[in-house]
Amino acid sequence: MSYQKAEHILPEELVEMVQKYIDGDVIYIPRKQENKKSWGEANGAKREIQHRNENIQLAYGRGISITALADQYCLSRKSIERIVYQP
Repeated sequence: MSYQKAEHILPEELVEMVQKYIDGDVIYIPRKQENKKSWGEANGAKREIQHRNENIQLAYGRGISITALADQYCLSRKSIERIVYQP
């Protein structure tokens, strides 16, 4: 999320109206529902976790123990179990 100066993107009348309510404070204007992205889409985190989970599943399939995978990926045994046993 980046900040933009209101006077650069909004009409002067609208800036003055907003200043009546929020004079110098910061406000968040949410995206429209149709423009929202799901978690991790914008920064690639979702893709990275999917790739990590695929690697964990492959390693488990090759015989690497859950304990070893938990140590290698710094995750709990329960998290590794969720990943390797997911349908």
